[in-house]
Amino acid sequence: MMNLFSKNQIKKVVVNVKNHGYKPETITFKQGKPAQLKFIPSDSMSCMNEVVFKDLGIDEKLDGKKEVIVNIPTDKPGTINYACGMDMFHGKVVVK
Repeated sequence: MMNLFSKNQIKKVVVNVKNHGYKPETITFKQGKPAQLKFIPSDSMSCMNEVVFKDLGIDEKLDGKKEVIVNIPTDKPGTINYACGMDMFHGKVVVK
């Protein structure tokens, strides 16, 4: 039996947010496939209490939240960078 949802299923990747960075730091998605990142913050956050995707115009507070979901555009190949609120710790999404 064919799964009717397999073509449009969203690929979700969990990113653990720690005091010293993102795990994993690099995530790869396939072009044209719906994609999301789910940020899971730790208890003590410092400047990691915020995640900023400058190119996407996204600035999400992580403080006091169990998770924050960010939809990733996969319409064209490229690299989308993100960082903490102070731009000290970085991660990236590669769409190919």
